[in-house]
Amino acid sequence: MKLALHWQILIAIGLATLVGLSVTQNTSIAGVALYGVFDFLGTLFLNALKMLIVPLVMASIICGISGIGGAEHLGRMGGKTLGFYLLSSLLAILAGLLLVNLIEPGIVNGVAAQQQLSLSSSDAVSIQLSKVEGRGLSDIVQIFVRMVPPNIVRATAEGQMLGLIFFSLLFGFFMTQLEAHKKETMLHFWQGVQDVMMKMTLFIMKFAPLGVFGLVAKTISSTGLQAFVTLGWFVVTVVLALAVHALITMPVLLKTLGGINPIKHYRAMGEALLTAFSTASSSATLPLTIECMEKKAGVSNRTTAFVLPLGATVNMDGTALYECVAAIFIAQAYGLDLSLTTQFTVVLIALLTSIGVAGIPSASLVAITVILSAVGLPLEGIGLLLVTDRILDMLRTAVNVYGDSCCAAVIASSEGEDTRLV
Repeated sequence: MKLALHWQILIAIGLATLVGLSVTQNTSIAGVALYGVFDFLGTLFLNALKMLIVPLVMASIICGISGIGGAEHLGRMGGKTLGFYLLSSLLAILAGLLLVNLIEPGIVNGVAAQQQLSLSSSDAVSIQLSKVEGRGLSDIVQIFVRMVPPNIVRATAEGQMLGLIFFSLLFGFFMTQLEAHKKETMLHFWQGVQDVMMKMTLFIMKFAPLGVFGLVAKTISSTGLQAFVTLGWFVVTVVLALAVHALITMPVLLKTLGGINPIKHYRAMGEALLTAFSTASSSATLPLTIECMEKKAGVSNRTTAFVLPLGATVNMDGTALYECVAAIFIAQAYGLDLSLTTQFTVVLIALLTSIGVAGIPSASLVAITVILSAVGLPLEGIGLLLVTDRILDMLRTAVNVYGDSCCAAVIASSEGEDTRLV
């Protein structure tokens, strides 16, 4: 009997962890560096998924918008989607704020932990600070300016997904205004593109266990478990907060807002969540997220096509939560007592940056830099985060993707769709 794909991926993650702990970046067999092999397998898989994003997003949105109908229906669904994303992100941030104040990971034996914690090398800190130098709230405004790119081809090549989404929304909406025979021709074309992209997604996912093995083994062999020892309580705080959001908050929203069975939703999303964890990329996971929601959850294309690409770009529950915890942790580690007003400011900026900086390189670092600057915390504190960033990035990406899928399920339920999640 053939193992289901999600079990194959789980086994790959387990094996990759064991192998990654057994080797280092310099380990080689017969002159072949194992780290290079891991990197090759992981990069090839990740590139294959990313290759599908642009045609899949365009085709899905255009077909989905043509199925939604007029501006009134589009506006209604858009309002529901943005409202859910704001609510879920706010609840995620508040969960992180509560736990970081209860656990106080930046304080060891009643003393600020700056001296006890091992900062990353000054070179590493300098490199990361150089990436975010001069960044600020103006970058959040600019990301919305880039929603309307002067050159859609260039914007797509540069990975500006908001511009691609905005163009596709307009294209799909005005395609419905064409004469019947022209509209039908266009719809058949884009539907064909979408079907081909989904078949390619299924083909690429057959190699997911190999790709996941490479990605996870590469990460573990380079970071090891020392990160968890050095910053143990910070990692525990982030993981617990992510767990509260994913295992308590979101299931409650699924049940109360959509009448959806959370267990069935978890099962439907299993492969996408494992892929999100191993790739640490919401965008790269998007083809599989759409496939899982349509084929396993029974959510219509008109819903997934609008909600999921938008969510992969602007909805970052796990990232927003992490930003808040990281900022408060750095304050604790430097012995700074943040007032309730200042912490409320952190919550607001984390909510805003989780939406606005998604298209900026080093998005999480940019967001944390904006928060630190706004409340007067030292930017050098970013050095405390570098050791564990990759592992925690994998976890928060899985939560980001899960949040997107929950929104799609709730919107589908509110639109009266007969899904398989009730």
